[in-house]
Amino acid sequence: MQGRILQVNVSPGGLPKWPVPLGIVTPLGLEGDRHRHPHIHGGPRQALLLIAAEVIEDLRGKGYPVEYGSLGENLTTRGLDPALLRIDQILRAGTSFIQLTKVRTPCATLDPLGEGIQREIYDQRVKQGDVTSPRWGRSGFYARVLESGVIRPGDPISVEATFA
Repeated sequence: MQGRILQVNVSPGGLPKWPVPLGIVTPLGLEGDRHRHPHIHGGPRQALLLIAAEVIEDLRGKGYPVEYGSLGENLTTRGLDPALLRIDQILRAGTSFIQLTKVRTPCATLDPLGEGIQREIYDQRVKQGDVTSPRWGRSGFYARVLESGVIRPGDPISVEATFA
């Protein structure tokens, strides 16, 4: 499975994250990206957050005021079906390699984007790890960095390894 990076996003802390022309990927995420609550977000197992542009566009079509970066993602992707992504998969993103570590659990930070947005992207089945949930992967995936590198908009992103 292969897609493209549409946007690379960082912020000084909080939402939204803003586009940058390139991202330097380190073991703790993108250089220049910060978290308002570092005791909850970030760290080596949550170095990057990936969200599909298709999810953002679906939410926008339902009336939510979202743009790329609004959900706090570092990488806005197109072409990687989140319903087919799995924990522990290894992806090549630009010149870096990352490994999906967990589905992102949405929190109250998203509430200003509209009542019900959390239910649109996450449910009890996802929380239980049920990959057959129609909301699987819609909230995004956290990833750890296996190999540092550079990521730019337009770069390919692809699943390189899947473990059963």
